[in-house]
Amino acid sequence: MKLEINRNDKTPVYMQIAGQIKNMLHTGELTDGYMLPSERTLAKELGVHRNTVTRAYGELKSEGLLDSSQGSCYRVRFGRSAEDNSPDRRKNVNWEAAVKQEYDEFISDFDELYSESFDPAYISFAGGVAAREPYPPEEIAAVFEEMFRSSGDKAYFYVPYQGDPELIREIVKYMASIGIRTKPSNIQIFSENNQALDFILQLMLSPGDGVIVDEVMASDVYRTIELAGGKLITVPSDEHGMITDHLDKVIETSKPKFIYVDSSFNNPKGTVLSLERRRKILELSYQYRIPVIEDDESSEIYYGERPLPSIKSMDHGDNVIYMYSFSLNMVPGIGVSFVAADRKIIEQFSNMVSLRVANPDWAAQMVMLQYMKKGIFQERLADFRSICKSKRDRMCRRLDQLAGRYGLQYTKPEGGVYLWVKLPEHMDSRDLLRQAQKKGLTFMPGYVFFPRKQMGARYFRLNFSYPTEEEIEKGMDILEDCLCNWHKK
Repeated sequence: MKLEINRNDKTPVYMQIAGQIKNMLHTGELTDGYMLPSERTLAKELGVHRNTVTRAYGELKSEGLLDSSQGSCYRVRFGRSAEDNSPDRRKNVNWEAAVKQEYDEFISDFDELYSESFDPAYISFAGGVAAREPYPPEEIAAVFEEMFRSSGDKAYFYVPYQGDPELIREIVKYMASIGIRTKPSNIQIFSENNQALDFILQLMLSPGDGVIVDEVMASDVYRTIELAGGKLITVPSDEHGMITDHLDKVIETSKPKFIYVDSSFNNPKGTVLSLERRRKILELSYQYRIPVIEDDESSEIYYGERPLPSIKSMDHGDNVIYMYSFSLNMVPGIGVSFVAADRKIIEQFSNMVSLRVANPDWAAQMVMLQYMKKGIFQERLADFRSICKSKRDRMCRRLDQLAGRYGLQYTKPEGGVYLWVKLPEHMDSRDLLRQAQKKGLTFMPGYVFFPRKQMGARYFRLNFSYPTEEEIEKGMDILEDCLCNWHKK
């Protein structure tokens, strides 16, 4: 069965595949009972995503032209009676084709590995989740009880679209403590930075607009940009963050809509954007009137000196849209983040929340308010840093041993919750992960952090905030065992 794909044809690729197979049925080239190639095999032959073939086969199956069994085994069903071919004479919906192609081809490797963070069968170094130890269950229970008892005349379970006003005032105070002066009218509360970024892009990004990003970045970020129709303009980085030496030329050539930076202890590398480069990005923002999206959620998780001032704190022209999430330093599972931006943007956010969320998370905002108003959150930050520093040091001690034996490379971060590790040549982190999973350990392979996917094979990311110290030791034992087995080959 020979198929050809015309990349210049506006007909969707899956329809080209389905159409050619139909023609082969009608010309007799394919007969009843003929077994088609598997989805994976045909996708490889044609150089397309596997889900594209799934959509094509689904289209033919919905028309009663294919039978399938065991998921991906397809046989031609053609020339039988109408009664046999379609008992009730109805055509089934092809749900594979009904889903937009950009979602159908969504790479879900990161999500599947992240989900394993909560599977008791695994020790997980995969998810970026806050440490559990600083927040004892009895304290959380007491906060919830007081939250309900003190609600007074407030309408249960509802907050304004912009967010709870009292929590916003606490956030303004908190921002002042980290050098950012703002007003309640410049704050919008969200559940997570991913949600905030999605709203920013939906509000301001048009299909085809470019976004300048680091060449290595959180997969949630670049997937959100791509699904919004944006074009990723990747810029190399080093141990001091995004390289800005030729950023002006990139801007003049590509005319981007935004510059996105994860400025402090970034995900996944744990690097900090230097002060010189922060100033350069802000200078270019003023020069070319380009908004900067600054993701700063890890800045307060430092283990030495307080990190550099945020870009937002140096921004006197209100060019920076600042995102901060409490997901890495608050009770795990309590989702609260916020955006600080020009008042016009905040007004539009509230309108969008009213249409797309309608009922913001009352409970999470009230818990956050209780912790901030009573000063508990600020006290717990010190505990959080101490606990995570101990976990980082424990994992790094083991990595130092493995580096000497097996040639691993990494840089010990001064903050954040991630370690970025490089393997020796000719070793792939996906192979290492497969071996580790068999023994009960998960982590993130490096390729999921590279938008272009062809890079990152020698890298992997470890999270040390969520696992206990005992789990860190057991997990590192597994990692060492896997490296030892590989080294013997």
